[in-house]
Parts: sequence; C-alpha cells; structure tokens
Amino acid sequence: MGAIKNVTEASFEADVLKSDKPVLVDFWAEWCGPCRQVAPILEEIAGEQAEKLTIVKLNVDENQAIAQQYGVLQIPTMNVYKNGEVVKQIIGAKPKAMLLRELEGII
Repeated sequence: MGAIKNVTEASFEADVLKSDKPVLVDFWAEWCGPCRQVAPILEEIAGEQAEKLTIVKLNVDENQAIAQQYGVLQIPTMNVYKNGEVVKQIIGAKPKAMLLRELEGII
C-alpha cells in the first residue's frame, strides 16, 4: 500500500481529527469482499489527490471503539473528516467515478 496508511485507536486523533487537510477514513475488515474491491480505487484516488486529501484505513475488527463511536454499522464505510468533524459518509463499494462525484467540494 503506497499512499494509504493504517490508523488505529491510538493514532486516530493525530492522523484524522487533527489533520490540516480532509481525511477519508476507509472502515474495513480482512473478511469483507466489497472492502477489497474498493481498496485499489482508494489507492488510485490517494495517489492522484494527495495534496488535497489524505486517505487512511481503519480495521474495524481491531479498532471497534472508533467504529462504534462513529456509528459504523456496515463496511465498507468511508467517512470524510474535516477539522475533526465528519462532513461526508459514503457506504458501500462504489466505482471510482461515483466516489469522485461524492468527494466533489471536498477535493
């Protein structure tokens, strides 16, 4: 994984909530097929939009408290955080064009 890093409960505040640019958090799990489908698309977007958007992954099996705190009930869920607040939530695997449309106004 090139442009995308993993975050945990320990690093979430520093990596996501205190970031100076928008952060898309991909809530995922190893066993989730749609999560694996969307991963290469997020890698592409992360590489193309690195100066405007940070993309990170959070494993919900290993970091259940964060997933619960933000009401993540199904995966993949992608929350976009800006200034420590969720400004967008995208649920389910989507093609790249649809994800970019969802991110308009953020990137």
